[in-house]
Amino acid sequence: MDSLLSLFIGQYVADLKRSLALFAPELVLAIAFVLLVIVDLIFQKSKYITGVVALLGFAVATIFMIVSPANTSFGFWQMYVFDPFSNFFKFIFLISGFAVVLISFFSNELNKSDRTMGEYYTLILGMTLGMFVISSAGNLILIYLALETMSLSSYVLAGYTKEIKRASEASLKYVIYGALASGLMIYGISILYGLTGTLSLFQINAFLVQYQGPVFPLVVASLLVLVGFGYKISAVPFHFWTPDVYEGAPVAITAYLSVASKAAGFAVFMRFLKAGFIDPSTASEQVWAVVSSIDWKFIVAVLSVLSMTIGNLVALWQTNVKRMLAYSSIAHAGYMLMGVTVMTEGGYLAVMIYFFTYLLMNFGAFYVVQLIANEIGSEELDDYNGLGYRSPLLGTAMAIFLVSLTGLPPTAGFVGKLYIFQAVINSNMIWLAVIGVLNSVVSLAYYAKVFRNMWLRGVDSNSEPLKYSIYAQLLVYAFAIPTLYYGIFWSPLVFWAKSSVLMFIGK
Repeated sequence: MDSLLSLFIGQYVADLKRSLALFAPELVLAIAFVLLVIVDLIFQKSKYITGVVALLGFAVATIFMIVSPANTSFGFWQMYVFDPFSNFFKFIFLISGFAVVLISFFSNELNKSDRTMGEYYTLILGMTLGMFVISSAGNLILIYLALETMSLSSYVLAGYTKEIKRASEASLKYVIYGALASGLMIYGISILYGLTGTLSLFQINAFLVQYQGPVFPLVVASLLVLVGFGYKISAVPFHFWTPDVYEGAPVAITAYLSVASKAAGFAVFMRFLKAGFIDPSTASEQVWAVVSSIDWKFIVAVLSVLSMTIGNLVALWQTNVKRMLAYSSIAHAGYMLMGVTVMTEGGYLAVMIYFFTYLLMNFGAFYVVQLIANEIGSEELDDYNGLGYRSPLLGTAMAIFLVSLTGLPPTAGFVGKLYIFQAVINSNMIWLAVIGVLNSVVSLAYYAKVFRNMWLRGVDSNSEPLKYSIYAQLLVYAFAIPTLYYGIFWSPLVFWAKSSVLMFIGK
């Protein structure tokens, strides 16, 4: 008995050591989180030192990500997955973290004299840590805990400018919708656990391969879990919080929620489907066969069509640029769901490529909105008249980002949509590709209104030119140049995404 116990303890310690070594990027973020709290206590009056510490934390985590092994393995007793698929999304989170901190440095609404910023950057780090965990989680309870870690931070960040009425309203609505989605999700998880006797996605898969029991409880449980994912990715009909929260939150946080939070939702949703509900014996070149009686393909296709269509149509009527981009974000969730719908490696590859391009163009667009709001104090479309002449750099950059969001060449957005439509057509879902193309045409109508106002209206205005620092200009270039570059030379991005999806642990 003693020898068996010693053997068990030895295996336990060995697995823990190996897991912690692979867990190094997450540990770095956790240490940086604690360090930020201490630094904020010491340097309470400094607005930027905590932001610099956050950037250093992201930088060190990035270094550990780069030197980490490229192989695939499990950790923490199969609760955690280390694979290139999760690493791809973790790089998305780190780039988003860098971007949101840098954008926040140039935000007038955040950097008021009477506001401390230590908690702000601490919450961003905490939210990023939750995203790291959720992208690698292979256990339903770990997924739920990571989702709550993300959500609690985002609730506070959305209302961080609490003296602004719309920010407090946005935070409150976010909490209410988030609590409802969270409750439904944990109820679905409890039903799944009752049916299968396990919380591991991989053991659930093995159970469902031979499942002969009643279908209805399984359908209900899966749909309830889907509510949690749908809420996080802003898919219709779980999108009601998105426009108000995106409009009321600080611009930097709106950009962060629209990219990083959405990426985390897609990462865990794709792993949930592949690891839990798709036949592991299916050949990788074929359409993955669903092992349960739930028609996931139809469900995701419906969510995709609704998100694209409603997001684009409602965006047509918006007069606030920030709110328009919020509905645009809902529509882009629909485009990405097209790749998930086909349930092939090509579809998942397309989603990953789309996310990287979406990061560049969406952060860039929101950053331009912030710089303009800093100068004119408005986000209304009518106030954008003639801004292209008052600031040629911002006008040109905004045109590049909006063309990319539409999906036109030679921008990175074109590459993302090209691979999405290619994956859908290769799966013989021509009808879905047609709907996607039609929605892209609709999106051009409201994007064109922005650069129409910036370049074709108010041309004769003698208003003063917009002024901003050289550092603010450099950050505009940092988003605009890659948006154009990856629209012409996209092979490295495709290679990176393809190598990540081919080594995706889904069984």
